[in-house]
Amino acid sequence: MSDQTTNSIAFVAKSTIPASPPPARETGVIRWLRVNLFATPGISILTLVALWAIYTVLSGVLPWILNGVWTTDSLSECREVLQGKVGACFSVLTERWNQLLYGFKYPSDQYWRPNLALLLFFPAAAPVLFFDLPRKLLIFTALYPFVAFWLIWGGPVSAPLLALAGFVAGGAVFQRFGKANFALGFFGGIAAAVVIWWLGALLLPASGGDNTLLRQVPSRDLGGFMLNMMLGITCVSLSLPLGIALALGRKSDMPLIKGICIVFIEFVRGVPLITLLFVASVMLSYFFPPESTVDLFLRVVIMMTMFSAAYIAEVIRGGLAALPKGQYEAADSLGLDYPQAMRLIILPQALKISIPGIVNVAVGLFKDTTLVSVISMFDLVGMIRGPILASADWKGVYWELLGFAAFLFFIVCYGISQYSQWLERRLATDHR
Repeated sequence: MSDQTTNSIAFVAKSTIPASPPPARETGVIRWLRVNLFATPGISILTLVALWAIYTVLSGVLPWILNGVWTTDSLSECREVLQGKVGACFSVLTERWNQLLYGFKYPSDQYWRPNLALLLFFPAAAPVLFFDLPRKLLIFTALYPFVAFWLIWGGPVSAPLLALAGFVAGGAVFQRFGKANFALGFFGGIAAAVVIWWLGALLLPASGGDNTLLRQVPSRDLGGFMLNMMLGITCVSLSLPLGIALALGRKSDMPLIKGICIVFIEFVRGVPLITLLFVASVMLSYFFPPESTVDLFLRVVIMMTMFSAAYIAEVIRGGLAALPKGQYEAADSLGLDYPQAMRLIILPQALKISIPGIVNVAVGLFKDTTLVSVISMFDLVGMIRGPILASADWKGVYWELLGFAAFLFFIVCYGISQYSQWLERRLATDHR
């Protein structure tokens, strides 16, 4: 082959050419800023306005926080230390932290009891929140409410044991009649539990002889953020199964059950929560035996549970209505009865659809626990508005206390929101 022929053949590379680095504007921080903050002229203007607003707020708030005083005993001492400078008086938090968290009457030497109840709450709630855990852990979950009740209130052991007996009786009634009709079995179980508790409340004072291992703390001595947590956890936990039963009862073919559920839901949703709290404070005790002493905490739990259950029932009813008719027909074609179809096919899908609405009701209910301050229950807001601001030492301190309350509520509500988002991602089984 001649040299001329050889020179006419194109050169073929024997190795891959190394990749060139991307342009600077297409990688790293510069790309993120260009895509997210300065993509278009309009977005760029909004970004600059937002940065100006953030700077304006932080320039006023940060000096107030960084110059804060933590070690004085009164507002006047805080002002003397600041000497006219801008700064917060965080000393009210360090000096009254126990009242903000536990109220002003709960015995200080017994703080370990609500703390222990809170620590036990996490392993008790884990099998319910994270369903991949072993189901045997649900035994502790079922016993936790009675253990926490005894830890916080103390007194005779017979009180939580009596409540446990009522729940066992209610579960037995539900197992007996729930196979035929879920709503009938559920409400029958509630009636059985109430009857057991009622009879025990009448007979227990006459029995006596209980060994009090923990000092009894009356409900009127509960307060602070502990009271908000107890009301929130208790009412949300009780309102979810009650809301499911109300939603199924409203769709029931039994006219009496359906009518009762419709009247209950529409009446409760048409009444403000603060009105129900006044009813719990004044009138609800008339529905219990005269010899029994039903404390205000239990009456508030009943009313707040009924209130949130009505809203959860409508959320779940929306989830049931969103399911296509074919899901019900598929359950019938498999030969499943009503409880089996609801437990295995219908309710899992309806609850997955209803997660955002249920979380919205739960967050709203937790924040609404601050309304109990209007009926003389000293929760976190009640402690701030009452004993703390009424004292001469801290009269005039508002932003520090209300900011602390907002921070605590934000932490809890944000945690609930993040869990719901995780749960939605975990249950996202749709084809995409």
